[in-house]
This record gives sequence, structure tokens and C-alpha cells, in this order.
Amino acid sequence: MQSTSVRIAASTHRELKQLASELGATVGDTVALAVRRLRQERIGADLRTELSEADKAWLDADLG
Repeated sequence: MQSTSVRIAASTHRELKQLASELGATVGDTVALAVRRLRQERIGADLRTELSEADKAWLDADLG
């Protein structure tokens, strides 16, 4: 696996290490989990938004 460095505040790094320890995971795995969770939350927020009229028309289009 390739890796890279990311600059974060020392306080954030301490919190990240603590969270990783609590989860029994590596810091890298904890970051990956956090990124995935954030992406899922954004997808959920998108799904909760009301459809536009164009979206409704497309969904109601006759496929025949």
C-alpha cells in the first residue's frame, strides 16, 4: 500500500491516536473509516434533499 503524509494540528493527531486506540485500529485505518463515514453522511444528506421538478419529470417519464 502506498502512503503519504498529511499535515494536521498536533491536537488533532493526539485525538486521532486516542480514537484509534479506542477502536483497536491503526491511525491510517481510523482516518479511512472517518473519510468513509463523512462520505456516507454527505450521500445521506443528498438523498434527503427534495427532488427538483426536472428530477421528478425524469423519474415519471414514460419508458414505453
